[in-house]
Amino acid sequence: MSVARTDADVAVFAAEAGAAVVRAAYGRDVTRHAKAGTDFATDTDLDAEQAILAVLAAECPGDSVLAEESGASSRPGSRRWFVDPLCGTLNFAAQTPLVAVNVALVDEVGVVACAVADPIAREVFWSDRTGASLRCDGIDVPLRPSAVSRLVDVNCDGPLDRPFVGPQLLADPAFRAEFGPRALSTTLALAWVATGRRAGYVSDGVLADSVHFAAGIALCLAAGCVVTDLAGGPVPTGRGLLAAADGPTHRRLLDLVRPHLARTPATP
Repeated sequence: MSVARTDADVAVFAAEAGAAVVRAAYGRDVTRHAKAGTDFATDTDLDAEQAILAVLAAECPGDSVLAEESGASSRPGSRRWFVDPLCGTLNFAAQTPLVAVNVALVDEVGVVACAVADPIAREVFWSDRTGASLRCDGIDVPLRPSAVSRLVDVNCDGPLDRPFVGPQLLADPAFRAEFGPRALSTTLALAWVATGRRAGYVSDGVLADSVHFAAGIALCLAAGCVVTDLAGGPVPTGRGLLAAADGPTHRRLLDLVRPHLARTPATP
């Protein structure tokens, strides 16, 4: 007799389906579909999304979906899946193995379950409302955040018509004196904060209903990280995101971000 999958099982199953598509296509020529500026999608984004949606349609046919490439499908009820089939498309197209597949289930309370898959490393970071784990070779290991690396990823993607926090922070000698700045250019960085490979992550922008960030934020929270907006308020209702492995690291990063936040207004 088959055993019914939990929501976390479905999230992992869906993320792994998308990751299999990304992994099979990695290193091959890509067809680009332009969006805006340097942003584009590839056939792999589209194919991975369809693989994920097929899993969700089979396992949770009554749930709504908000997907990066195909948009929203609305159904009655409060359960909605956020799907980002390939976070780090520019990395993928340039054969840089720093990409993620993000899947998160949200209800009226918050995130029910999520999974972040690293297709190249064959790792899946997942969480439900009881905890967070890293699955590799079928073995689950609890996530344990740590600030020992002192490495902080800074999102350098932002508006073209005004300054924003990321580049300002990277130029700050006070920040660089205490932390090692990095730029993965994918929300895989949030999974790395949750598992202790990074001390923190900083991103500007609006994150509400973001398919890119929902899974990573939930993963960090479930692992016990401190996650707020750039001013220390609730996320994703405020501006940007600051995730840290522990309280002292979070407080120090807030102090370092604060002057740059004041100098970079959210609107022109």
